[in-house]
Amino acid sequence: MPGLYIHIPFCRQKCLYCDFPSFAGKENLYSDYTQSLIAEIQKKSYLCQNKIIDTIFFGGGTPTVLHTSFLEKMINTIFQYYTVSKTAEITIEANPGTLCKAVLSALHTMGFNRISIGLQSWQDTLLKDIGRIHNRSVFLKNFYSARKAGFENINIDLMFALPNQTFCQWQETLYSIIALQPEHISAYSLIIEEETPFFHLWKQNRLSLPDEALDRAMYHFTKELLEKNHYHQYEISNFSKKGFESRHNQIYWKILPYIGFGLGAHSFWENKRFYNTYQIAKYIQAQGDSSVLIEEIEHLTPTQLQSEFMFMGLRMTEGISSMDFQKRFHIPLACVYQKQLSALIKQNLLQKQNDRYFLTSRGMDLSNTVFCQFL
Repeated sequence: MPGLYIHIPFCRQKCLYCDFPSFAGKENLYSDYTQSLIAEIQKKSYLCQNKIIDTIFFGGGTPTVLHTSFLEKMINTIFQYYTVSKTAEITIEANPGTLCKAVLSALHTMGFNRISIGLQSWQDTLLKDIGRIHNRSVFLKNFYSARKAGFENINIDLMFALPNQTFCQWQETLYSIIALQPEHISAYSLIIEEETPFFHLWKQNRLSLPDEALDRAMYHFTKELLEKNHYHQYEISNFSKKGFESRHNQIYWKILPYIGFGLGAHSFWENKRFYNTYQIAKYIQAQGDSSVLIEEIEHLTPTQLQSEFMFMGLRMTEGISSMDFQKRFHIPLACVYQKQLSALIKQNLLQKQNDRYFLTSRGMDLSNTVFCQFL
């Protein structure tokens, strides 16, 4: 069953580390963008005839900067033009400071059953340093309001290895979030992306980042502490209580079909990858016309699909199954990657159990080295 991704490219304020297609100060475009996005949702619906949608994900940007009436029009259009499973996972990303009791109640009423809140850090000083609009108090108010609104599946996004962040601050962040008992925690190491404000500061030697040893110490502590507190690590950076793994994200890691709507949104459909324009004026003017929206279509070869199956699937702690590989590609896994698999096992980066291959603890630390073997 495929998934749908809806991109909302607006924010109250652009974070200093963010390289996603998003903009601050574009409130005048909210209505026109919503209209064009709805048109795209309608016009692409033919792709999903006779298919049941299992996951819907509103990401950004910050979807919750939009008035709930815009979000309601989008979600209603999806339900009108697509067959959505009664048990579908329907997620919306939100930043503290863009939520209130009325907004959360409206989101839950219109069908969202999972919310992903971008806290990033527990310390107000660090939040200010990375360009966030909220503080800890606002986050806590929003979190408790989400519970009262009926959300029983909440993810909290966290970041470590932030500029000037200490190990003790990261410990405090984790202990504080565990005490709230969200169903899911995503914990990512900061990556300095090109053309972001942080990238320019880093190039000028004006960004004080933790060294690699501290970065790894933070990551290992995260894994150990969350495991002790019944958060199962099911992907390199994602931890959940039993049964609350993100179904939508697993679509990406398992190379399953999904359709993206909105500015710069990517899709994977019938072994093709394609993505929309990153020019917001062009997106709005297209009014959902794919012949104008789509920038590039890539027809993936069997070799490319096999490669993606490996390096995306190995992100998950369950790894990949040789039986699944043969069922999907009609060729034994060993015939394609035996040399790489044997070498990685010898280096203690991979291990095998029954028909599955998965990263060792050392392999998680050196995951990029592993993935490169399958490119």
